[in-house]
Amino acid sequence: MVDQQKLVKDCLKNDRVAQKQLYELFADSMLGVCYRYTKSLNDAQEVLQIAFIKVFQNLHQYKHEGELGGWIRRIMVTTAINYLKRKPRYQLDLGFEDAYMHPVERDAPDLNINLKDVLNLIRQLPAGYQTIFNLHAVEGYSHVEIGRLLGIKEGTSRSQYARARALLIGWLEKHSVNGKKNNYGGSLI
Repeated sequence: MVDQQKLVKDCLKNDRVAQKQLYELFADSMLGVCYRYTKSLNDAQEVLQIAFIKVFQNLHQYKHEGELGGWIRRIMVTTAINYLKRKPRYQLDLGFEDAYMHPVERDAPDLNINLKDVLNLIRQLPAGYQTIFNLHAVEGYSHVEIGRLLGIKEGTSRSQYARARALLIGWLEKHSVNGKKNNYGGSLI
């Protein structure tokens, strides 16, 4: 088991071996975080590299309160969102409209579906829906926090989340009949 407190101290001394160890300790899981927000593995890898630069530049701010992985994860998420805001291919799809939240009438369908298929479905959402869904359902951000992070109203976050959820439920219901092949490239079990 790695002594993360010592690892951070060594990284702060510009110890390249420690920096490499920190990167290797978290890179795989953090790539998954970045990939949830982007539409390609190349974009996710770019976000990962940018975010790790920020991790090393700001490591002195880590107070050893809470998990180091959680602190790094927040940097990854913030970097991914800023990346989406800067890249023209994401900007049109990332437009958030102010809208009132509409209720989702249906509960989640009872399905036997694996995690990979669910993640593939989430990746099919428009970037704005995908971002808010990930922030709220996966990362656990409140709609108030999402609003601050994205520069939108809390109600807009709630509405976009409800729409993303409704789309996902619709897709799951449409493509869940007896393990048939579906439009997003996977098969449901």
